[in-house]
Amino acid sequence: MGEFEGLLRDALLVTALLTIPVLAIATLVGAVVAVLQAATQIQEQTLTLLPKVLAVGLTAALFGRFGLAACAQLLLEAVARIPQLVRG
Repeated sequence: MGEFEGLLRDALLVTALLTIPVLAIATLVGAVVAVLQAATQIQEQTLTLLPKVLAVGLTAALFGRFGLAACAQLLLEAVARIPQLVRG
C-alpha cells in the first residue's frame, strides 16, 4: 500500500501546486475590487466578476505550460508504478 499512498500524495501535491496560485490571484483581485467598490460606492456585479475572470485566465495562460508538464510527469510516474501497484 506504500506505492499507492506515495502516488496519492504526489497527485495531491500536483493538485495543490496547480490550484493555489490561481485561487490566490482570484482572492487578491477580489479583495482589491471590493475595496475599490467600497471606496467609490459602485455596486455593479459585473465589475466584481470581470477582473477576476481576466486575472484567472491570465494566470492559467502564464502557468499553463508548468501545469501541463506537472500533470504529464505525474502521469508518467503513475504508469511506471503500475507494476508495483498491482503486486501490492
